[in-house]
Amino acid sequence: MKYFMASALCMLVSTACGGSKTGNAQTDNNLAPEAKDVKTEPVKTDGKALIVFFSHAGDNYSVGNIKVGNTKIIADYIAEITGADQFEIVTHKYDGMAYKPLCDLAKKEQQNGELPEYEGSIDVSDYDTVFIGGPVWWGTYPQVMFTFFSKNDLNNKTIIPFTTHEGSGLGNCAEDVKKAYPNANVTGEFSMYGHDVRDGKGRVEKWLKGLGYSK
Repeated sequence: MKYFMASALCMLVSTACGGSKTGNAQTDNNLAPEAKDVKTEPVKTDGKALIVFFSHAGDNYSVGNIKVGNTKIIADYIAEITGADQFEIVTHKYDGMAYKPLCDLAKKEQQNGELPEYEGSIDVSDYDTVFIGGPVWWGTYPQVMFTFFSKNDLNNKTIIPFTTHEGSGLGNCAEDVKKAYPNANVTGEFSMYGHDVRDGKGRVEKWLKGLGYSK
């Protein structure tokens, strides 16, 4: 029985682009149950808010080939509830890729510290609060989001990380945002399983209400 349970766990942690920051298989610490939502503190909700996110459509673990990425659905919920503006980080580098090759490429990008380019730009200076969202690839945000971090100064703002995942929870995303912006107020983190987002608006509303937002 012990051997069977261990084998099943190994299969679970090797299926998604999760894992530790170094690209190894996910540890038990990274498999954070969704029931343990991060304790949130009210934030300044009367200022101007922005949602910056990367979302991968196409072949995704657990939900198959999807036209709208999991993270975009969460970003749209946030925009509807808070009235925040959106800036989607768009790159066509991963278009049409099957899940396994995409995971392999994401791992290589992270190991090499690559910063893929993305389309467009935005002036972040007018925003008080910035939601930052993306899937968890090998323990943190996709590398293209680190390209955004390198180009945009969000220090002295409130930053609220959120993720979609299939077992990694928040991974190292919040910690990496804090490293990128040591003088920002990083708070109110939130994560949701990708296969739950299409029926997950109520959870998003509850999370945002805990931050001080309401429709």
